[in-house]
Amino acid sequence: MTELASRSTRLRPVDRRLLRHSRAARGYLVVTVVGGLATTGLVLAQAGLLARALAGAARGSALTGLEGTLVALILVVTGRAAVAYAAEAAALRAAAVVKSDLRRQLVRRALRRGPAWLTRQQAGEITTVATRGLDALDAYFARYVPQLLLAGLVPLAVLVTVTAADWLSGLLIALTLPLVPVFGVLIGLQTQAHTQRQWRLLARLGGHFLDVVQGLPTLKVFGRARAEADRIRAVTEEHRVATMAALRVAFLSALVLELAAALATALVAVEVGLRLLTGHVGYQTALLVLLLTPEAYLPLRNLGGQFHASVEGTIAAARALTILEQPGGDPADRQSRRPAGSGVRCPDLGTAAISLTDVSLSYPHRDGPSLQGVCLAIEPGVHLALTGPSGAGKSSLLALLLRFAEPSQGRIEAGGADLQAIPVSSWRRQITWVPQHPYLFAGTVAENIALGDRTATPQAVEAAATLAGVDIALSGGIRARLTEGGRNQSAGQRQRIALARAFLRDAPLLLLDEPTAHLDPGAARNILDLLETQFAGRTVVLVTHRPDQLGRGYRLLALERGRLQPPQPEQSPRAGLAAGS
Repeated sequence: MTELASRSTRLRPVDRRLLRHSRAARGYLVVTVVGGLATTGLVLAQAGLLARALAGAARGSALTGLEGTLVALILVVTGRAAVAYAAEAAALRAAAVVKSDLRRQLVRRALRRGPAWLTRQQAGEITTVATRGLDALDAYFARYVPQLLLAGLVPLAVLVTVTAADWLSGLLIALTLPLVPVFGVLIGLQTQAHTQRQWRLLARLGGHFLDVVQGLPTLKVFGRARAEADRIRAVTEEHRVATMAALRVAFLSALVLELAAALATALVAVEVGLRLLTGHVGYQTALLVLLLTPEAYLPLRNLGGQFHASVEGTIAAARALTILEQPGGDPADRQSRRPAGSGVRCPDLGTAAISLTDVSLSYPHRDGPSLQGVCLAIEPGVHLALTGPSGAGKSSLLALLLRFAEPSQGRIEAGGADLQAIPVSSWRRQITWVPQHPYLFAGTVAENIALGDRTATPQAVEAAATLAGVDIALSGGIRARLTEGGRNQSAGQRQRIALARAFLRDAPLLLLDEPTAHLDPGAARNILDLLETQFAGRTVVLVTHRPDQLGRGYRLLALERGRLQPPQPEQSPRAGLAAGS
């Protein structure tokens, strides 16, 4: 189970974390409070005016004597409708801004944390949270939060008003009013459990379906497509059963709340009617009590229904906020928590050396360190090749340089400055990274290459493609269209496009993770020679399993079980490297 799924989701009436992560939510709450106060006042005014008009009509007052009361009543009803419309419109606008903010922060956080963090998550679950899950926040902001405020203001105002007019009716309301929220809380706990199970199944279904769609060609080749379709069918059936269970509890809860409110209202009505017959209460007072009593229970009844409608969005928002607040693994988070002005300016990596001193790296949920006691000095302009068996720590060393991870022990410096004090964004602007499995987006080859430099001219894009051999490898050249992930091209062709991005980007530090793994030996040697000439004068750190293909300009270092092996005596000291364990 992922870190995300392993955390329990505890629902709160109003999640304060939303206020911290979105300013739009704060402003919206102010509008909601003002709207709730206005609605409360209008409810009391409407009942008072209506009771006065009915009492006057019962006494035989002429219509002309009630004109002022009727006009005021019409204005109050109109005002109540206008306030409700304005509050819901503001709520929907706020919900749209909050959803946009949360999605933007989720994407930014995933990019900052990098592949090491993403491999421990379910991409499909995060996608479901960021799309359908956050869309359900409309009901939370537009209906649940306003109703929550009304459930706190209106019953209290009605109780005070009724008690001032007739203390016995006020006492009955005060005794029966708590029954509705008590039943609502008891049923809400059951609803939360059912909805959380429904959401977990939906996230599981979305994640599994995404993985199946992405790997469908492979599944078809190995004859596993039907088996995966059966698994999706089974999860879908589980989700259907969970959804129906949640809806069943929601409908039954509405029945229970309506019954409790109806019995309480009937009790007040009976005692007011009996006292009205004996002359112990005035007609206008009795009308006021009868008109206000349902208004005391109505917000609480509606709150239960709105809670059920908004609980999916609440759970999704809680999951999203859990992702945003997960500690560790994000250098940008630690950078943002530093005092203002504590960061240092990023040195020019074209002239500054990078040094690792006794660096170790351990990943959560993984036995043993990935790197141990690494000491390495990378002088500017050096071409360094890291080799070693799988799992030796080569990609982990690149993750440290990319700041996808930070050392568990030791220190990394650039130009004499502590790397942790350098802003992550300015550091990564000076780096070009070609991963072992580069990702291509739906669009043309030229558009994918231009991701390396969005300001590059078409001529520069074409020149980078020519250097990487893209125009030779693809029919149609850089105008050829790619599917999502570039799955309509071979692994070698995808690698060439990624290398073209690197050629286009003018960065002083180039990090390559197995850049020739999917190329034939001849093409691999051509690319490595091209890297040596094209990036002469720039710093290159290259991970490879085939050191025999490297030219003389590369300095070889071997990693084994996370430890950097000493350089061999026959190697040239040109690179200015120091290694040790």
